[in-house]
Amino acid sequence: MEHKAEIGVFGGSGFYSFLENIVEVDLETPYGKPSDKIALAEFEGKKIAFLPRHGKKHQYPPHMIPYRANIHAMSQLGVKKIIAPTASGSLQSDIKPGEFVVCDQFVDRTWGRKDTYFDGPETRHISAAHPYCPELRKIAIEAGKSLGITIHEKGTVVVIQGPRFSTVSESRWFSKMGWEVINMTQYPECYLAREMGICYANIALINDFDAGLEGHDDIKPVTEKEVLRVFEENNEKVKKMLFEIIKRIDTNSQTKCCCSI
Repeated sequence: MEHKAEIGVFGGSGFYSFLENIVEVDLETPYGKPSDKIALAEFEGKKIAFLPRHGKKHQYPPHMIPYRANIHAMSQLGVKKIIAPTASGSLQSDIKPGEFVVCDQFVDRTWGRKDTYFDGPETRHISAAHPYCPELRKIAIEAGKSLGITIHEKGTVVVIQGPRFSTVSESRWFSKMGWEVINMTQYPECYLAREMGICYANIALINDFDAGLEGHDDIKPVTEKEVLRVFEENNEKVKKMLFEIIKRIDTNSQTKCCCSI
């Protein structure tokens, strides 16, 4: 039996509880196995593929996630659009825990990650000037607002290596650069989707203020315990938003956007 999907979702395992009649598939790719089995289901007549990027048991830290296998597996299933929520920190005082940011730019501060499908002999240089799909971003913004979620319509995410959090000096530097969000998994995930010609949108779920903000003594450095607490509060909101986004995606559209290569 050939398994197919139109929309892919990366995220935490909590998404499973909202899907019915799930079929799990164990895929192999030229880049090894993805983080876990992929759950296939239907919602509003659309075929969905869901993959927990860290694995069901959260066994892959950010720098060890098999990003190339994950994106390639989605492509093998026929996925054309990926929605990618991520637990993130805020670098600016006007972006608060519990709010969401639909990022439009990234800054890569990782190292050593396998971040391209063009290792040779085929070589291509795919533009990353605008790494996130404008059409999918617009749908995500409108879906979030319709649910009463506080949505920031753009933001630059600086992607750090992990799994450690930032020092105070690093966090101060990122904030002074004017970047809004900090995360450990957006690169190379979003760029690999671009290399595959898959539309991709990130929803940054703000859990904390990173290592604190200069001039704001009341804002304390992030702790793992606090991240998990706020993440649970965000979980219900993002599930509702994901399903609202899926409702609004037109999988029958033949129009190609700038994500196509």
